[in-house]
Amino acid sequence: GCVFAQRGHGDKLITPEMMDNVTTKNKDLPEQAKRDQVLSSIAIKYTQSNSVGYAINGMMIGVGAGQQSRVDCVKLAGRKVRTWWMRQHPKVLGLQFKPDVKRQARVNARVRFIEGDMTEIERKTWAEQFEVVPEPLTDADFEEHMAKLEGVTIASDAFFPFRDSIDVCTKFGVKYIAQPGGSVQDAGVTEACDQYNMVQSHHGMRLFHH
Repeated sequence: GCVFAQRGHGDKLITPEMMDNVTTKNKDLPEQAKRDQVLSSIAIKYTQSNSVGYAINGMMIGVGAGQQSRVDCVKLAGRKVRTWWMRQHPKVLGLQFKPDVKRQARVNARVRFIEGDMTEIERKTWAEQFEVVPEPLTDADFEEHMAKLEGVTIASDAFFPFRDSIDVCTKFGVKYIAQPGGSVQDAGVTEACDQYNMVQSHHGMRLFHH
């Protein structure tokens, strides 16, 4: 078989000091956000490129990897962020399971409740786990609850080539960005960050993993 390797920075450390190169007008970068920038950058350093990762409060909450389009990575990981955050919605926390439903089955049922895209046969089986079958989440439920998510960090293993990734990630509470920079579109991407009052760091280290 063949192995393809791309020379990069696999032997280099990612440090908080690398995040000090803030390129946006908003330069308010708290220490916790800087730690999330480092965490998310380390996570995607070892993830199949192209990749992005979302983090908050020292936790990775969504990773999108292996896509040809970077904005598709942002959307893929964003769906995971959405599911993670919606698990804390009162309607999800209030699901009334039957006593014999196991823990992992409850986790799976909550996720499918949030995703909502069940077939009729799947929904019938899913509904048998509840004392009271819940009404589906509404668009208003999602919009109201997602609006409460803030302070999220997103990191990218290479530069964002267009502003579309910024427009998408703002829907998932992103306030802080870590990326290498180095694109001819850097100015346009930074302008998009400024429009959303985000804080963006250019650390200069491409983290491709193929």
